[in-house]
Amino acid sequence: MKKVEAIIKPFKLDEVKDALSEVGIQGMTVTEVKGFGRTGGKKEVYRGSAYVVDFVPKVKLEIVVPEAMVKEVIDAIEKSAKTGRIGDGKIFVMPIDEVVRIRTGERGEEAI
Repeated sequence: MKKVEAIIKPFKLDEVKDALSEVGIQGMTVTEVKGFGRTGGKKEVYRGSAYVVDFVPKVKLEIVVPEAMVKEVIDAIEKSAKTGRIGDGKIFVMPIDEVVRIRTGERGEEAI
């Protein structure tokens, strides 16, 4: 099993959710986060003073999937979250050793 984490622009969440639903994803965790990448944030003007907004609002998706679905999930996220502009986000994939559904005690892929 693998955990796929994606950091995306907030307005792309519905498109990404629909794309993931089409490939069979039935659940995910969504968190509102802030961060910055290579650009280091953006400059804004407030009441005549320029300042840098260091942290840009983003949405983080966390999805645990069987290893066989990883490529499909990444492709769905990449296609639906892409705007072609700076700040489209990142996708991370990491191994998951165990999953337990607390209510039923199911383990492994059955618990996803």
